[in-house]
Amino acid sequence: MLIIPAIDILNNKVARLTKGDFNKVKYYETTPLAIARKYEEAGFQWLHIVDLGATLDKNINILPTIREIKNYTGLKVEFGGGIRNSSQIEEILQAGADRIVIGSLSIRDKNTFERMVELYGAEKIVVALDSYNEKIFIKGWTEDSGVPIYEHINYCKGLGINIFLCTDISRDGTMTGSNTQLYKKIMEYSTDIRLIASGGIGSIHDVLVLSQLDIYAIVVGKAIYENKINIKDLAKIGSKENNTLS
Repeated sequence: MLIIPAIDILNNKVARLTKGDFNKVKYYETTPLAIARKYEEAGFQWLHIVDLGATLDKNINILPTIREIKNYTGLKVEFGGGIRNSSQIEEILQAGADRIVIGSLSIRDKNTFERMVELYGAEKIVVALDSYNEKIFIKGWTEDSGVPIYEHINYCKGLGINIFLCTDISRDGTMTGSNTQLYKKIMEYSTDIRLIASGGIGSIHDVLVLSQLDIYAIVVGKAIYENKINIKDLAKIGSKENNTLS
């Protein structure tokens, strides 16, 4: 299992939300590059970067940050945050991102989404399953799309996509433990996808529990910044990607 440490960015600062609520934002006294370098030194291979501001102002705000991290580290970057059109994807890929997480667009504008997949390749796309009660939420987790997780997985698989990032909104940023039952259910439903679990991880124990599931990766964020998890201990569990995976 691969572990992907996260950096969420708001107003050019490292930040974390609780349950996606911008009224519950906490900033950290560090820089994205400084954290990225620590992750690389610890042995991690991938980095999950979220542009929190993009969900609010519809603009990609952290392209310089992506370039800086790609220029000064050897980390692979998975980017997420408010993707709305193909020009934004082009900008993000040119800045150096290796994969792009797409959420709302894959629900609200399937024609545009399908053109993006065809143009850039399914291997570059991670579909976000931001869920509450197994329904997908969109628009920065503010609106229930009414689309069940499993229905959306089937649709995306039909386009050749097989990497999905599932975040349980009710647990994100709470560090109260992940929704292992949800991830088990998804993997039982579709055994051939690569599932990335996110939300609620607060201890090494939580990570070890997830490592027993047949999932591709987990994203860990707030627990690292709050010193609930030591990154060296975390790296020992799964810092490198299996060579059989792209």
